[in-house]
Amino acid sequence: TVVGFAITLLFHVTQTEVCPPSCSCKSLGEMKGLHIDCSSRKLTEVPALPVNTKRLYLQNNSLTTVPPGALDTLRSLEEVKIFDNPWNCDCHILYLKLWLEDISAPSLANIRCATPAPMRMKPLRQLTGNELGVCKTLLPIKCLEFFWRDLILIAGTIITLILVAWALKFSKKLVCQINLSQ
Repeated sequence: TVVGFAITLLFHVTQTEVCPPSCSCKSLGEMKGLHIDCSSRKLTEVPALPVNTKRLYLQNNSLTTVPPGALDTLRSLEEVKIFDNPWNCDCHILYLKLWLEDISAPSLANIRCATPAPMRMKPLRQLTGNELGVCKTLLPIKCLEFFWRDLILIAGTIITLILVAWALKFSKKLVCQINLSQ
């Protein structure tokens, strides 16, 4: 029917609109999700992906890391292939490691580190937090800035309260002296 064709066409157009330009996408049938193939495209970062992605192929690219949260919207994902990338296994890879532990342990088993040198060719799943190192982000510096700002505000407030209390006490004494002298 014309309505069925229009719905199918609309579904197809909607799906192709959300397909990353650097990838090829195939519908797995109405309301079943998408097969996204971004393999061997020389990608240096994970593209924005449709939320209804069921199968995701990112292998054989130039991915070194995945930003935290980049894959969190892929709730219906059933298969992911992300091996054969030059992964930089420092503290920034921890998001990908934890995400793959939850979503696809077999995919995690296939990931090997390219850098830094001591991690070269080691499987990511075997690395511990200590081996991945500690990220020195701006957060502790910002927290320290807030700490000092807050400390100064608290000290200022306490000094102000002491001065107000002293002024009240002095004003009561002054009122008492004025009343006595009258």
